[in-house]
Amino acid sequence: MRRTHLPQILGPLILGATLFATAATAATAQNPTNPPSSQHPILTVTGKGVQIYICQQTANVPQWVFQAPEATLTDASGKPVGTHSAGPIWKSNDGSTVKGELLQKSASPEPTSIPWLLLKAVSPSGSGIMTSVEFIRRSDTHGGIAPATGCDAQHLAATARVPYTATYTFYSARP
Repeated sequence: MRRTHLPQILGPLILGATLFATAATAATAQNPTNPPSSQHPILTVTGKGVQIYICQQTANVPQWVFQAPEATLTDASGKPVGTHSAGPIWKSNDGSTVKGELLQKSASPEPTSIPWLLLKAVSPSGSGIMTSVEFIRRSDTHGGIAPATGCDAQHLAATARVPYTATYTFYSARP
């Protein structure tokens, strides 16, 4: 009968699990799309719509160039609460709006999806919820990347509307 020493077996397993957990925690903490730790989520919505691209000549090669998003924002129950459009601008049904300026971009875990973003909120207007927003995070993206085909010299100025969904979380230092 062969005797196995439990510490010899468990030691490497525990070390591996600890290293994996530490790496996962560090990756989450260092995710460039996380807002500063002083920020608190004040609104989380789902955006469902399209990413709009136009076929243009760029550096002597026809390629799809991003133009604008066009999406409806819904709350957790599926009720429409606003829109997202070119700018980028988010508009709440309460009439308030906010524009975003890109701070950070991180590849989506899904290679066929648009990146995750962290944006600084600028140019708020109105008197509703969007006027309190300081940061906007786009995450959990599905779809929306430019088509791989269809843009060539014969199709310059063609438009592609690519379906996507994303989670938009709006943050403020004031909860």
